[in-house]
Amino acid sequence: QVQLVESGGGLVQPGGSLRLSCATSGIIFSSKTVGWYRQGPGKQREWVAGISSSGRTTYTDSVKGRFAISRDNAKNTVYLQMNSLKPEDTAVYYCNTLPATRAYWGQGTQVTVSS
Repeated sequence: QVQLVESGGGLVQPGGSLRLSCATSGIIFSSKTVGWYRQGPGKQREWVAGISSSGRTTYTDSVKGRFAISRDNAKNTVYLQMNSLKPEDTAVYYCNTLPATRAYWGQGTQVTVSS
């Protein structure tokens, strides 16, 4: 059974930082390109960042220079370091393969950026 479990969200002030984690099981994690996605209030889910099996990273324009995706294949875990957070980063954050696999969507982790 495939599971992707996100954690690390919370309430943070503008300009603050958070580190999200996504623990995976049931997939050959090291061979997968994986990504972080988010869905803000009243918005469609969007792709945020991706990392290939070789470690190549890509980002949507709105987070370039502020977010960093990384992976630890030994722990089957992918991370998203988020710095200089803005209110518009408020969303539920999810991890999934890239491109996404419908059956792999988890509950996500809520990130709220507010003063």
